[in-house]
Amino acid sequence: MQARLNQWAELGRAGESISRDEALSILTDESIPLLTLLHAAGQVREAHFGRDVLIHQLHNVKSGACPEDCGYCGQSQSSDAPIQAYRLKDREAIMAEARQARDNGAYRYCMVLSGRGPSDEDIDHMAECIAEVKSRFGLRTCLSTGLLDEAKARRLADAGLDRLNHNLNTSERHYGEICSTHTYADRVKTLRAARAAGLDLCSGLIVGMGETFDDLVDVAIQLRDFDVPSIPVNFLVPIEGNRVNEARVAGRAITPPMALRVLCLFRLVNPRAEIRIGAGREGHLRSMQALALHPANSLFVDGYLLTRGSTTRDTIAMIIDAGFEVRLDSAWPEELAHFVAQVKAGGSAAFDIDHSGEVIRDDRKRQRHASRGAIAAPATLRVNGLEV
Repeated sequence: MQARLNQWAELGRAGESISRDEALSILTDESIPLLTLLHAAGQVREAHFGRDVLIHQLHNVKSGACPEDCGYCGQSQSSDAPIQAYRLKDREAIMAEARQARDNGAYRYCMVLSGRGPSDEDIDHMAECIAEVKSRFGLRTCLSTGLLDEAKARRLADAGLDRLNHNLNTSERHYGEICSTHTYADRVKTLRAARAAGLDLCSGLIVGMGETFDDLVDVAIQLRDFDVPSIPVNFLVPIEGNRVNEARVAGRAITPPMALRVLCLFRLVNPRAEIRIGAGREGHLRSMQALALHPANSLFVDGYLLTRGSTTRDTIAMIIDAGFEVRLDSAWPEELAHFVAQVKAGGSAAFDIDHSGEVIRDDRKRQRHASRGAIAAPATLRVNGLEV
């Protein structure tokens, strides 16, 4: 077994992929030790990306009112999820969110438009915003627009867009189970249009929509064949009101070890790609999140469009504690620089960091004693442990 994993690591370091049968065995052969598998995938990740982790921040710039029936999405016309719908945000709102992303240490700012595809007016507006985000904040940009033709993709490329995101989401075989208003072929056509326009591709999947292990391997290989440089691996966050709202793979619930094996699969099939831990990492990886940084080299912070995620500070602390480094193109913003220094210093300084693990001070103890026995009603809807 060790020789087999060593061979996989050697292939990956050379930029070569493992075979389909080997990829499937990662998910089906429980005799492959998880920690040894993580070590092999980590060798490949380190060969191509070192110990760096890229932070991405994701925002909706247009939400809801989508005519598609994607069963996993709360913005779909088929969903009864309690979301906030709004039209395309104006320039000032998008710039404010881009500034926040920069101040949070983001390497890339990702924007998402709900809907089947953008109008000419949407393209004009986003082209202006993309150019301004890059000139004002120096951030790399990624945009998710829905279905797109080459002419519109070229206008975005001319504005300076770095990457177009359009996820395959699942395999061609399984696609009809999650959506009927467009096809897998439509999504492939959008990826080809973006590449023809000179845009980098960002395309991944959502794990846990009732697919089989074979379906997951199909997506990994398809993305390899497309030579996609950025692959977000999302894990379904069940949202009440969506048609697909139970996270299962091959009839099983997603466990932290299964999630880690999926990430190792995508690393070893796509050794040179940026593998991103996407939505659902908090709920599905739980206490094993830091181990995911061995196969993956990027992640999202501060939420996933419709659900909240770990804060920037908690995520940065996890990255540093696990022995990795956040990659930046410039110096840390002043406030975050102080925070990073505290985390790296460790010892008693770490207990002064303002996050959920803050030590209870005397005044807070008195307040807690005074209110003992009182249980406040939750102020927000929670889905799979995350606030919506």
